[in-house]
Amino acid sequence: MIDVNELRANPEQFQASQRARGADESLVESILALDARRREAVTGSEALRAGQNAFGKRVAQAKGEEKQALLAEVKELAQSVKKATSVADELSAEQETLLRRLPNLIQDGVPAGGEDDFEVLKTVGVPRDFAAEGFEPRDHLELGELLGAIDMERGAKISGSRFYFLKGVGARLEIALLQMAMDQAVRAGFTPMITPTLVRPETMQGTGFDIAHDAEIYRLEEDDLYLVGTSEVALAGYHSDEILELGDGPLRYAGWSTCYRREAGSHGKDTRGIIRVHQFNKVEMFTYTSIEDSYAEHERLLAWEEEMLAKVELPYRVIDTAAGDLGMSAARKFDCEAWVPTQGAYRELTSTSNCTTFQARRLNIRERQAGEGQKGTRAVATLNGTLATTRWIVAILEHHQNADGSVNVPTALRPYLGGLDVLPVL
Repeated sequence: MIDVNELRANPEQFQASQRARGADESLVESILALDARRREAVTGSEALRAGQNAFGKRVAQAKGEEKQALLAEVKELAQSVKKATSVADELSAEQETLLRRLPNLIQDGVPAGGEDDFEVLKTVGVPRDFAAEGFEPRDHLELGELLGAIDMERGAKISGSRFYFLKGVGARLEIALLQMAMDQAVRAGFTPMITPTLVRPETMQGTGFDIAHDAEIYRLEEDDLYLVGTSEVALAGYHSDEILELGDGPLRYAGWSTCYRREAGSHGKDTRGIIRVHQFNKVEMFTYTSIEDSYAEHERLLAWEEEMLAKVELPYRVIDTAAGDLGMSAARKFDCEAWVPTQGAYRELTSTSNCTTFQARRLNIRERQAGEGQKGTRAVATLNGTLATTRWIVAILEHHQNADGSVNVPTALRPYLGGLDVLPVL
């Protein structure tokens, strides 16, 4: 959530952010107009309350008929104070509602526009030339079936479309990938976490999801709980309503969880295989740090993602996501996209976002200021980044395949697969 004091001080900056996102600029004006009314109501309420206190002293000193007359006026004044306070509270609630609709302020340098307006920051590695090698690459599902690794048919039989079984080397490959990611995270100073996948509405909203309108979210209506699409949600809520001590540096957590998404807006897209599914597993990095350190931490998260991609020996590119594709909470987001040979395109494997203080304000997470001349508390910054997920299997199978349908195991993964260097065709 945005600090209304910052909004009041720099309205043009927030309007420019909204323009870059392709979002409603008038929301800024509406919040500021409501804020002016709220502040006026609060000032009026406080003036009436001060008058009430002063009047109370007169009543205490009065006697007889004068006191009875003053008591009648006190009663009338009390009603006025109550009404004024109620109006101020109502306006504060309205302002809170509008503020929760305003996305985070984007950082300088974020490309304007929508999904296709990203900027490519760098490209690493070269896609394989299968024509030069003399064979046509198979897609990940055909390979998965040859290896006995993926079973979409039985997944659909028991759960419906976009569900699947990973079995045999498919299951082992995913476990190996996630374990390698977790080991890397621990070496980098992250605390490993197995997180809840069902959360309360206040946690989902606090992270920045619109539970009333987001068609991607699964809800258990009877329990008023929500299935998360990322362990970021549980990790963001982990320190809600707390004051953190960040004097020794960032708090870093690595969450391993199953994730759930409706994929409501993806009809007809990636219906084949496991690229876009309702359930998958993921290791997610999450950091609490100071706002000043958040920009360097964002670069560190990206570097750790690239370290993982190097281990699985995939060609990829890094993009600076455009403002209109950032979502509610992110001020900036970098995606790493790996080359998928049979699609002839780069597809997202990782994403890392700096959410600045946006989530922390909604979840009431603060840090104690301990610097020279600093007192009190302030909102922390939160960041997240994907370290490995089920979708990586798509790029790994396709990029490392052989002409006979077998798949070479990236060197770094082999110890996690008991030394297996090739996934054999059954």
